[in-house]
Order: sequence, then structure tokens, then C-alpha cells
Amino acid sequence: MRARSGFTFVEILLVVVIIGILASMVLPRFVGRSEDARRQVAMSDINTSIATALDMYELDNGIYPDKLDDLLVKPGDLKSWNGPYLKKKPVDPWGRDYIYKPSTDKKDYDLMSYGRTGLEGADTISNKQPVTGQQQPQ
Repeated sequence: MRARSGFTFVEILLVVVIIGILASMVLPRFVGRSEDARRQVAMSDINTSIATALDMYELDNGIYPDKLDDLLVKPGDLKSWNGPYLKKKPVDPWGRDYIYKPSTDKKDYDLMSYGRTGLEGADTISNKQPVTGQQQPQ
């Protein structure tokens, strides 16, 4: 008799079943994590990187820009423009442009992303929302 080497069908089936059981226990923990990460990136962009660029523009020019493109390319005849204030045009983690609306007097602004849906509503992330994890003033 010759000795055979290799795995039997039952052994391979057993390994596949064990991997399936492990995957069914671990996979549900990761579902939805990518969406949470995208929301965190959008909040970070809105509350730090783009906000800093907007504040630097306002510091140099006394008003906030008309549009986010003004952070990249000098608008008109501004003499104190010291940009570009951003390296590239900001897009949200879902691949859409951030929504930017300066106030009428250009002393404040709204900056937001409509989130996963791309529609204004429950998924909207805005600079007017409280930042998670920070104490609110009382």
C-alpha cells in the first residue's frame, strides 16, 4: 500500500465551515464603520482644514470669500489675497463638492456636506452642528 498525502474532502469542508463561522461573528462588527469614518472625515474637513483656510482668507481680506474656489484662485482685484489657502478643491468623502454659503455681510458662513444621500436632511454635516466629544457651553 502507498501512503497518500493531501487533505480529504471532509477536512477541507471542516476548515471552510470554521472560517464561515468566524466571519459571521466578526463581519457584523465592521458593517457601517466605513460610513462612520466618512462622516468623521467630513466633520474634520468642515471644522478644521477648510475652516482654517476660510479664516485665513478672512484674516487677510476682512471678509469671507464668495465661493470656495476663491481659496484657490485670486478673485478679481483683491490686493491682500495671500493664497492659495488650499492645495486643491475640497470634495467630501462621497465625492461631491462641499456646500458653502457666505452670510449676506460676509462675516460668517455655512459649510456643509449632504452626506451619503447627497440630499439635505438627516445626513447633513454642518459647521453649525456641535462637534462630537466636546463640552457644550452652559
